[in-house]
Amino acid sequence: MTAKIIVGWREWLSLPELGIDKIKAKVDTGARTSCIHAFDVEEFSENGENWVKFSTHPLQDDEETIVECRAKVVERKYVTSSSGQRELRYFIETKLVAGNQSWPVRVTLSNRSTMKFRMLLGRTAMENRIVVDPALSHLL
Repeated sequence: MTAKIIVGWREWLSLPELGIDKIKAKVDTGARTSCIHAFDVEEFSENGENWVKFSTHPLQDDEETIVECRAKVVERKYVTSSSGQRELRYFIETKLVAGNQSWPVRVTLSNRSTMKFRMLLGRTAMENRIVVDPALSHLL
C-alpha cells in the first residue's frame, strides 16, 4: 500500500483524461460523491455505449477558459446536494492526479457556476488514499 497523501482543505488537482490540467478542488469529507462543474451537457451513443460531452470552466473566476470534455457514462441517478436539492446527474469515471499519485475516481457532473470551487473531492475518492489537514491548503 502506498503511503497516504496529506492534503489541505483545498487543493490543485488534475483530470488528464478529461483534458483538465489543473482544477482547484474543495476537499469535502462531508460529501460522499465527487463533482465537477459542467455545462452544455449532451449525451450521445458511441459503439452502443452511452457517452456524455460537456464543457467546463476549470478555473474559478475565469469564464474565458473553457475545456471541452467527453467521457463514458457509468450511471445516471439522483444525488441530493448539501442544500437538500435532488438532481439527476451523470456519473463518469476518470483518472485523478493528486501530487505524484493517480487513481480512477467517479465524479458527477453538475453546474457549479454559482459555487466558489469548480470541483468537490468527496470522501469516496479519498478513501484509503488521503488524509485531510483542514488547517492547511495547497499542499500538492
